[in-house]
Amino acid sequence: MRKRTADTAAELSENEHSGDRQFVTALHRGLEILRAFRPSDVHGLGNRELAERTGLPNSTVSRLTYTLLKLGYLAYDEGTGHYKMGVPVLSLGYACLGGMKIRETAQPFMQRLADECGDGVLVALGGRDDTAMTYIACARAAKGMISLQLNVGSRISLARSAMGRAYIAGTDEAERKQIMDLTEERYGPEEWPEIRDEIYEAQEQIREQGFYVSLGNWQSDVHAVSVPYRSMHGDTPMLAFNLGGPGYILPRERLVNELGPKLVEMRDNIARTGV
Repeated sequence: MRKRTADTAAELSENEHSGDRQFVTALHRGLEILRAFRPSDVHGLGNRELAERTGLPNSTVSRLTYTLLKLGYLAYDEGTGHYKMGVPVLSLGYACLGGMKIRETAQPFMQRLADECGDGVLVALGGRDDTAMTYIACARAAKGMISLQLNVGSRISLARSAMGRAYIAGTDEAERKQIMDLTEERYGPEEWPEIRDEIYEAQEQIREQGFYVSLGNWQSDVHAVSVPYRSMHGDTPMLAFNLGGPGYILPRERLVNELGPKLVEMRDNIARTGV
């Protein structure tokens, strides 16, 4: 089984709802199986790997994968003994994206900013997915040749990425505490103090200048600037915009003096549309 510090997300969620008679634990665990898959799992995952990623007992995982297989949400490879996502999962994803008006509205604004910034810059919009941020829209310069290899559906760290820290800064007190508790459990006493201080620093930057600048915090060679987004009408979930790329293209001075303000302006223009 995976380390104790890595398997707390599912446990904390179940513990949080332990007294809720309407909460269906079996459904939650089935969804955890689906959430365990990553785009890089091109060869699929076996029951043992799924158990390690979810922290669930092997016997429970076996029953869940059997059920998901019968329903078509998983496909089984006889040669490897591994499972892969089934086509019905894709339909759920597109149904989710189709219901987000913000994507259609934000895309031209994001594309315009990406074109202004030039080669190497990726402008993205993402939302929280447990301990990660999932990209729901992204834009690159039309004539660009290089860029971060991230696309719609990509997941990055909630606690370490610029996008994730901007999201945390924009949350209400209750959700922020829940995220901080979960992050502390996940990273443990050795890594947590540094991550905590960097999250606080992101909040301070957004409070003072309106955006957060990250210089290699997520990956050492990637620089980024990010802002939280909440609809003026309150009918869009909390999200965050991010602008990132290779550090040699995005030095601190450019992020602070040029791109940070542009990202804030883009965010505010999108908010005025009412989505």
